[in-house]
Amino acid sequence: MNTQISIAAKLSCLLLLVATAPGCSLLGFSAYPVAHVMTDDTKEVLAQTSVRGPLARELSKEVRPAHYLQPGDELLIELADFDSDVRLPADQQVMADGTIDLAEFGRVVVASLTLEQAEAAVQRAIAAVEKEAVAVNVRLIQPIHRYYVIGEVNSPGAYPLAGHETVLDAILEAGGLTARASACDLLLARPTQPCSCRVTLPVCYRAITQLGDTTTNYHLQPGDRIFVGRQSFCEEMLAYCKGSQTCERCCSRQVACRDPRVGDQTQPNFVPPPVERIIPEPLPDLDALGDDGMIRTDEAASADGASALNDLPTGDLPATELPAPGQPPTPVPSRPLPTDPGADRQLQGPLDGELEFD
Repeated sequence: MNTQISIAAKLSCLLLLVATAPGCSLLGFSAYPVAHVMTDDTKEVLAQTSVRGPLARELSKEVRPAHYLQPGDELLIELADFDSDVRLPADQQVMADGTIDLAEFGRVVVASLTLEQAEAAVQRAIAAVEKEAVAVNVRLIQPIHRYYVIGEVNSPGAYPLAGHETVLDAILEAGGLTARASACDLLLARPTQPCSCRVTLPVCYRAITQLGDTTTNYHLQPGDRIFVGRQSFCEEMLAYCKGSQTCERCCSRQVACRDPRVGDQTQPNFVPPPVERIIPEPLPDLDALGDDGMIRTDEAASADGASALNDLPTGDLPATELPAPGQPPTPVPSRPLPTDPGADRQLQGPLDGELEFD
């Protein structure tokens, strides 16, 4: 008995030492956590942030304003006239001092300039040497803009911003969430001035991926930080109980669209049309079919003898035979129109090109 108590006590002490050892963890818990944990200050600021408003999201992206060149931007400089004798280094990278190297035309400061202003600066540098105006074209190949994905993702780091990325694009670019990532501790932090207020936006990862909810799938801007927190000890212990529940900061009342075409972005203001009931037309009566196979109207089948066929039969028009040389054409009398609905069936002899049926 004493031996069993001693073994149990030793195991308890061993587990306690493992759980409290620096850098070690048991179920993600450690007395000295080195994992990415959302601080209390961040939670407080995040609780005061409202996601309602004209924020750029997946379905309402916005165009960035004019880009001002800065160190690290990659440029391509080309001459508008390819037959010109002027030669320039095509690929350029804005140096740390804000200049680009134009070889014999010297260095030109382009930092804090737009592309149009950079073109004018390069043209002035060339004109000062060549004594003539030379048109150039400056294109931005790779801007220095970056966004950052930090925390429990498989490949955290800084990624170039092309301009179309959303939060979901950034997370997938970083390799997706790890097994220890907390689906309820995701946020987007937008850089602000040191003495300014803070912009932290909650990210509802499950709503984005499972429901297509674009409320928190924000359109990224230069310098955005996406933080993915790690599961706490309680979250790992209760993962099987509360792992499928909606996060507190996310919308818990999702509504299903009755018409899936609402998600068609080619029709942003799509309104489902009312369902129209199509009544099939009855099959035509075989007695109403004429010899030509066309359906006759009631007037054509009435007893007054009026005929209204859809096409012009050859027997109803005057026909002519080929005349002899030098002789006028002789009209051939046509068959008279029937006055009785069934009289056309009793006429003897077929018309030209027609078959007679009993």
